[in-house]
Amino acid sequence: MIDALKEEAIVQKAGGRFKLSTLIQKRLVALNHGARPLIEADTNDKLKIVIREILEDKIFLDTSNNVRTAGQGDHPGGPELDLDQL
Repeated sequence: MIDALKEEAIVQKAGGRFKLSTLIQKRLVALNHGARPLIEADTNDKLKIVIREILEDKIFLDTSNNVRTAGQGDHPGGPELDLDQL
C-alpha cells in the first residue's frame, strides 16, 4: 500500500505532492484524535487507511487546505463556481 505513494495517480488525486503530504498529515492527526475511518479496513495501520481513503475518493483538501470528505459540499473536482459572488 505504501508503494501507492510512488504512483502519479494518488499525487494527481490530491492535487500535487505538497497537497498530498498535507492531506495525509491532517487526516492522520484526525484519526489519531479519534476520527473514524471512512473505509472498511482490516488493519490498524492509519497510514494505509488514509492512502485507501484518498485512492477511493473519500477525502480531499478543499480550497482552504482543510480535509473534506466526499459529500460535504465540495468535491474532488474542485469547488463549483458561485456566480452570486462575482
